Formats: sequence, structure tokens, C-alpha cells
Amino acid sequence: MDDGVGVAGALDGLTDVAGLRVGHARVPGDGALSGTTVVLAPEGGAVAAVDVRGGGPGTRETDALDPRNLVQRVEAVVLTGGSAFGLDAASGVMGWMEERGRGVRVGAGPTQVVPVVPAACLFDLGRGGDWRARPDAATGRAAVEAAAATRPGTAVECGSVGAGTGAVVGGLRGGVGTASTVLEGSGVTVAALVVANGVGSPVDPATGVLYGAYGDAHFAAEGGAGRLAYPEPEVHAAASVRLAEARERSGMPPMNTTLVVVGTDADLTRAQAQKVAGTAHDGIARAVRPVHLLNDGDTVFTLATGARRLTEGRDPLALNAVLAASADVVARAIVRAVLAADAVSGPGGDFPSYRGLYGPLPGMNWRTRARH
Repeated sequence: MDDGVGVAGALDGLTDVAGLRVGHARVPGDGALSGTTVVLAPEGGAVAAVDVRGGGPGTRETDALDPRNLVQRVEAVVLTGGSAFGLDAASGVMGWMEERGRGVRVGAGPTQVVPVVPAACLFDLGRGGDWRARPDAATGRAAVEAAAATRPGTAVECGSVGAGTGAVVGGLRGGVGTASTVLEGSGVTVAALVVANGVGSPVDPATGVLYGAYGDAHFAAEGGAGRLAYPEPEVHAAASVRLAEARERSGMPPMNTTLVVVGTDADLTRAQAQKVAGTAHDGIARAVRPVHLLNDGDTVFTLATGARRLTEGRDPLALNAVLAASADVVARAIVRAVLAADAVSGPGGDFPSYRGLYGPLPGMNWRTRARH
């Protein structure tokens, strides 16, 4: 059985899973701070599943992913800002799919299909100042067109983009992050794309270290015997004061949600894909504390392309390697999202960035985000 140990993929991102592509679109306008991200599967779709654990979810077509139900594969997953209003972005993706005959076939004609496009939303209303500036069908269509226009193996753009445009996590600017690993033995790729927008904080209040970086060699200090670099105490103290002041000025109630897509090229059943989605929530819990609150809508999707056999034998425990890796890449992707985010301050609130508060930590291998 594979022990789950692996190395990062070539891009260290979701698009290391061959066939998966990612596109972002932003809501236009000076008072807008929201957008949509689409994960596009290969034509013919991918086995999909979902696990929702937040107490305030906003979702669409997630019941269709229940392994007991009809739909076997989906062509895309939509992650969007705009709270429940933003779920309209999925309509634009559906229209794009219908024009290309991609979906559940219900008739003989080339476009007689019903595209099943699962979606989940996060709360970012008013963060740019305009409460009514939120994604719609046009935003969703722009995001799927952006995904379709990328070449296979294109690196995922991270930070304050797409569904992460207005993301805030623990008062800090959040955003999109990604990570991947290739499992030893099986060669299976497991990757994640996250939109970090939680009520909880990604920062350890005792040290200023990002929770998800603890114990992860990808964030170890160069030349420091693999140890994580800690902020200087005076830097952390000043950052804590600045963040508290920003939260007070923003004044908005903490309405959030972290969204995740875990992708893999493993040949998973729908039930196995659902188990992966459930275990991947552990990665959110490692990187954001507290998590899964009533005002979070934390949702994890799995997309499995099936290009690679998980095991040549009948080992029922072979899935364990994918389960363990899914949590690992989610935690790392959340760290990347926070590191890549840019500060913003305006009529909708004051949201500092982690980098703006702490700067580059001495010895920290910050090049881990340079490729995104």
C-alpha cells in the first residue's frame, strides 16, 4: 500500500491533474469586490462528490452528487462570491456547456443536454462598497471561457482573483490558493484549489505563524535545518494591533465560507470521491481556527478524472494515501492563498494582507508562491 508520501507536482497546483483547467472572472465596477472561479473538467466530465460542513452553506446542484443519485460525472464546478445571489454565475456556465453539447444527454440532438454544474458561494457582499455588485450569469460565462482558453498545464493564478477577489479570512485579505502532490508508488496526483474566506483566523495568535505552515516542509526556512521561520515578537505584536484596528473599522459581521475543489487523476468511485471530500475538510481545520461555524458555509468538492489506477491489486486501503494527501494539499493551499493576497482598504472595509503585516519572514522559502 502507498504510504501517501509524495513530492509536489510540476506546478504545485490543481492543474497538475491532467485535464483540469481553471478560469477566473471579476465583477466590474469601482464598488465591486467579488468574482467567480470555474474548474473545468475534461470533455466527458469527471467523477464528482461534495461534503458540506459549514452551518451556513450556499450551494447549487450538490444533491445531484450523492452517490445514490443518477448523475455520474460533471463537466465543471463553480466557486463564486456574492453569497446566494452569486449562485446565478452557474447559469452562465450551463449556457456555455449547452452550446457545446456537454452535459447529461436527454435527447438525440447535439445540444439536447442538461449540464449539471454544481456550485457553492461565499459571503463577500459589500466588501467593495457596493452591496449589489455581485457575480451573475455573465460572470460565470466569463470564468468558464477563461478556463477553456487556457492550455493544459497552465499554472493557476492565485491571490485576490476570481471567487477570492473579496475574500477575507480572520480579518485578513484572503483569496485563491493551490497545491499538489504526486504520491510515491502509485504516481497518483492529488491537488487542491481553495478560496480562503473563513470566519476563523489562519494565524496563530501566540506566534504570528500561519497555522497551515506548521510541520509542512514546503514552508520551512532555507538553511534553517528545516525549521519554520517565526516572526520577531515585536513584529507580531504590531501586526496584531493593526489587524484588530482594521477589524474594528470594517465593522461588518463575520459572514464567510471556505470553498475547496480537490482534484485527482485516480480512478475513484463516487463513494470514494465523497470520502476524499470529507477528509479534505481536515485540511481546512488545520489551517483555519475555528472552522465549520454557523456563519461559515465550508464546502469541499472532489473531481476525479480516472486517468490512473489507484492500485493494481484489490487493496481496500489503497485510498488512504489519497485521503491523507487531500488534507495536506488543502492546508498548504490555504497558506498559499493568504500569502498571495493583497491588502485592500475602501468604503467596504479595511482588509490588510499577511505579507503587509509581517513582511517576508527571515529565511522563509517564499518562492513557494512565485510560480502562481
